[in-house]
Amino acid sequence: MRPRTLDEFVGQQAIVGPGRLIRRAIERGQLPSLILWGPPGSGKTTLAQVIARATRARFLSLSAVAAGVADLRKAIETGRALRRAGERTILFLDEIHRLNKGQQDAVLPAVEQGDVILIGATTENPSFEVNNALLSRCRVVRLEPLSEAELGVIVDRALADSERGLGTLRGSWSRAARAHLLAAAGGDARVALNALELAATTAAPDATGQRVLTLPLVEEALARRALRYDRAGDEHYQVISAFIKSLRGSDPDAAIYWLARLIESGEDPLFIVRRMVIFAAEDIGLADPQALVVATACQQAVHFVGLPEGYLPLSECALYLALAPKSNSALTAYQAAREDVQRTLDLPVPLHLRNAVTAFNRALGYGREYQYPHAHPGHVVEQEYLPAALAGRRYYVPSDQGAEPKLAAGHRRTRAPHP
Repeated sequence: MRPRTLDEFVGQQAIVGPGRLIRRAIERGQLPSLILWGPPGSGKTTLAQVIARATRARFLSLSAVAAGVADLRKAIETGRALRRAGERTILFLDEIHRLNKGQQDAVLPAVEQGDVILIGATTENPSFEVNNALLSRCRVVRLEPLSEAELGVIVDRALADSERGLGTLRGSWSRAARAHLLAAAGGDARVALNALELAATTAAPDATGQRVLTLPLVEEALARRALRYDRAGDEHYQVISAFIKSLRGSDPDAAIYWLARLIESGEDPLFIVRRMVIFAAEDIGLADPQALVVATACQQAVHFVGLPEGYLPLSECALYLALAPKSNSALTAYQAAREDVQRTLDLPVPLHLRNAVTAFNRALGYGREYQYPHAHPGHVVEQEYLPAALAGRRYYVPSDQGAEPKLAAGHRRTRAPHP
């Protein structure tokens, strides 16, 4: 059922729809090297083959997982010979993000000289995985997961097509079965077609020879679909980013959803809780100092309990952090102090703050004018604790959230005006 022409190709209309840049380039035969970046089953390989057919180019396909430098050089040599004969060659590299530096270096001159038109396919963000020299010679095209409507066109076509599809089986849908298949496929045409084929070929014909695809049959054919996730890949960073931003936005429902995505995808629970410990200090801070206690307790609980029960302390912690008042004063205070440290470098420690451990140190005045706070009323005394060049600088600006105003008001110390 793989489409043979652009008109048969379903989805990605923002890329190959009428009048779009890539489509115009294909129709005019002026195709640049491309990197097709998108999730599984979104049409990357199919689109590459359609492009080769539309541009009358020789299609050479290699998997970056299995191909070595020798394989790449052989394909490039073929492309070079065909170019001399007036033919164009598309070198399709599946999973291009798995090419090592030596393999990428082997491909680069051929792309630069026009011996081959490179089309790479990847599920990972190419800006992280493909070196800049190769990336700069390719146009990155982002493919999106197929919508349920687009998947519906694909599976309906497959069920009806007697030449290349399942039409001879005389299959028909129940409405619930079709809806479940489209929702559970998650935008992946390959998942949808594989499940359809399994359901249709195992359905028992009725007295008229018709095979009705029921909801239980489709559920069984789908089984439990694995979530799309890669601990070292782009999806890993996108999901954890959504989780942290949901916590920061004080949305407990979104936070729990993204937490479930992380856990059910097989993410390391200690990675999740490590990010929550950081979040508790960075985004909640003194608005609720207990948040850091909860997060570190969660780390201990998850380490002790493990999975599957570890989802319980993870959930409790995520909900607490989402519901807690927010303050980033610890972050902003440190950033401001760090800026001064980097600007002023090694400012001398004031003499009264130095530790006078020897007679020589005492003779130099170390610690001489230091005032011991506990010897003064309220255990606070006015004195400067910063280097002279930074005297009066204020880095900490308390927020008005949660417990922080009370903490800041209760901290009685005399302050000079901010310079």
